[in-house]
Amino acid sequence: MNVRARITFNVLAAVVLLICGESRVLAQAADDGLKRFNDSIVPVPPSQGPHGPQAAAAAPLNESARNKTLQLHFGLASQNIEDLKARVAKGEIVSPDELSRRYSGNAENAKKLTAWLSQQGFTSIETTPDNTSVYAQGTVAQIEKSLGVTMKSVTVNRETMPAATTAPALPSDIGDAVIAIDGLQPWIKARKYILPRDNNAAGAAARSTAVPRPQMATNFTGYRVKDILKAYNADRLEVAGQGQVTGKGQTIAILIDTFPWDSDLESFWQENGLAVKKEQIQLINVQGEGTQLPLPNGEETLDVEWASGIAPGANVRVYAAGSLNFTALDRALDMIFLDAQKPGGFRQLSISLGLREDKLAPDELEVESAKFLKLAALGVTVFVSSGDDGSYDPPVVEYQTSDPWVISVGGTSLELDPHSGRLMDEDAWKGSGGGVSQRGLSRPMWQSSYPSISSPLRLVPDVSAAADPQTGAFLILNNVANVYGGTSWATPVWAGFAALIAEAREKQGKEPRGFLAPTLYKLPADVGFRDITSGSNGAFQAGPGWDPVTGLGVPDVRALIQQLQ
Repeated sequence: MNVRARITFNVLAAVVLLICGESRVLAQAADDGLKRFNDSIVPVPPSQGPHGPQAAAAAPLNESARNKTLQLHFGLASQNIEDLKARVAKGEIVSPDELSRRYSGNAENAKKLTAWLSQQGFTSIETTPDNTSVYAQGTVAQIEKSLGVTMKSVTVNRETMPAATTAPALPSDIGDAVIAIDGLQPWIKARKYILPRDNNAAGAAARSTAVPRPQMATNFTGYRVKDILKAYNADRLEVAGQGQVTGKGQTIAILIDTFPWDSDLESFWQENGLAVKKEQIQLINVQGEGTQLPLPNGEETLDVEWASGIAPGANVRVYAAGSLNFTALDRALDMIFLDAQKPGGFRQLSISLGLREDKLAPDELEVESAKFLKLAALGVTVFVSSGDDGSYDPPVVEYQTSDPWVISVGGTSLELDPHSGRLMDEDAWKGSGGGVSQRGLSRPMWQSSYPSISSPLRLVPDVSAAADPQTGAFLILNNVANVYGGTSWATPVWAGFAALIAEAREKQGKEPRGFLAPTLYKLPADVGFRDITSGSNGAFQAGPGWDPVTGLGVPDVRALIQQLQ
């Protein structure tokens, strides 16, 4: 099936989903004084699947499981949200003060909810300053009684946990302002998009493009920072009379679950000849100082090494959520939003995480989308990996990358001459996630300049960069040199480029730009980007202009700086 046919199929499927979704919403209005959140849970996943859990099963809870504690997240509606969307789409930046006054949640609704939760015996109740998130802890027994859910012992990927198998409910007068209840199904976790290089010939062929590359030899040690800067016309950047552009004065935020080792970062900087100092890396434990975090396993290291490598003058602020479940990630996003409002707050955020849209509760998408919208309103550009599994059959894209208020980053296979570093070839990487949202996420208006693409829903990705692990990134992990790739690599690279672009604009004495996505789509064809026209991610082919594999293409950073000044 060609691209147009597949997109048309997706549109029809999306319409069905939207119709079904409307029926579910109408069904929530019950006669028993309760508001039911049918879209805050998903069915227990099937036992097998190519991109799903290894195993899944549900069994009755024992008494020990009923005493376990879960942390829940109650997402509340923001005021004037449609007005805010229109302003961000125009490229406006909204001040923190105005964002608080006009677009926060209703304080009285939040107070009613917290009072009710306290009466029900929930503990550790916290409300965000904008009154759009309430976090609370409760035992499984409390949750069953208060929210009217059936909890069972659910095993997914060999991990057993108590989880809801029926929809929660709140008294209507409490729940009217609530749009989601998250945390009832702890097996729902984001995935990291990082892949090691496969030195096995058969595995290499499966992971990369069909054309053999010279760098696929087993002695390939990965591209260095200077290679990627040169490939994307970002080496030796200067602003006339203002000196070199390194990202100085910028801060790049990274959302992940844990911290990298200092020794790995320092070795990476040394190997790449970078004058980055440890003091430029700020580590923030979202769960609180002293709370134990997972050990580093690659993603956090790739993100920090390459964001700091591309923009060695910038600060990098790592927000470690402590977990990949969406309640923890939501809490981290709330902290990120608060910090972005402070003087000198960051304007780039890199996220190399996600989950198939059909594996995530629709209510959670709505809650997180509002968070990304508000970050965009502050002028923050969020870069999110498009995924490393290519395009599913039928095509299903990932979330958070399918959110309209982020820039989705796809992947390419990059071939540089091993002696001169000259660009030899670049085509779409078969692992690059891409396609059309099927969860009703609207196609942003800045994508409407492509009339040949018929879908009314969000198109993925927006941009791309090198991601193929077979021609991948040099990385120091656990004091050992490795080669890794995935759209996890392309994403912090793009965040680094955005920091360079922002500094160059600042050196010109100009005000910061807002959320970059609308501006990038307005650029003339072939300006600021090198179009990628060959390669496939399975369901879709790369081609002239925007495509569902590489988006607008890969950056020409010098040209982007000139255009965006």
